[in-house]
Amino acid sequence: MSVSYRALALLLRYPTEAVREAAPEALEILRADDNLPTAIKRALARLCDEICAGEVFDAQERYVWLFDRNRSLCLNLYEHIHGESRDRGEAMVALLELYRSKGLELTANELPDHLPVFLEFLSTLPEAEAGSLLGEASHVIAALGERLHRRGSPYRAAFGALLALAAHPADEAALAALLQEPDDNPDDLEALDKLWEETAVTFGPSDVGCPKADALVQAMQSPPAARSVRASA
Repeated sequence: MSVSYRALALLLRYPTEAVREAAPEALEILRADDNLPTAIKRALARLCDEICAGEVFDAQERYVWLFDRNRSLCLNLYEHIHGESRDRGEAMVALLELYRSKGLELTANELPDHLPVFLEFLSTLPEAEAGSLLGEASHVIAALGERLHRRGSPYRAAFGALLALAAHPADEAALAALLQEPDDNPDDLEALDKLWEETAVTFGPSDVGCPKADALVQAMQSPPAARSVRASA
């Protein structure tokens, strides 16, 4: 099992005060991971500074500006593969069944393809299995990382770390196809309204938004085998 996945899940969560308090500990976990290159560890330190610096509301605004106001940076993985089609719902059902087969249950309002939730799941698996599953999503991870790089966002570091942990590199054709999709402009409110005007696919009673970090902070202090994945909206 690799606690690095939990640490990265924390850094990719909505930056509440609990996340900011736990971020330095997460960084130390990642610094100790020999699978991560030194350059990525330095970039992760800059991301930690981005999360922890200044007022919490400023950090939250930066996060929302990136991940909530840009559909092209959505942290729900299947959004980038299936969009709002029925295929996405079927894929999430299959992913949820995989979670259950490993003894993990989600709360009613969680989407299993939400990246921090997925990383929490990977942290409960043997490293080889986790790396293989992560590799299946490496084209999405690489596309998100490239879009964040274009914006000069320190959050790119988390995606670079994930690519370093993945057992398989991104499929070049699949990555190229994703990068051909238009990148949203968060300043263009009219265009954003059009992008989000369709009803989102729901999984359970409600969709997932920005998850709080309380359960993850607790999870970082307890063995993963005895708990369920938690990320309340």
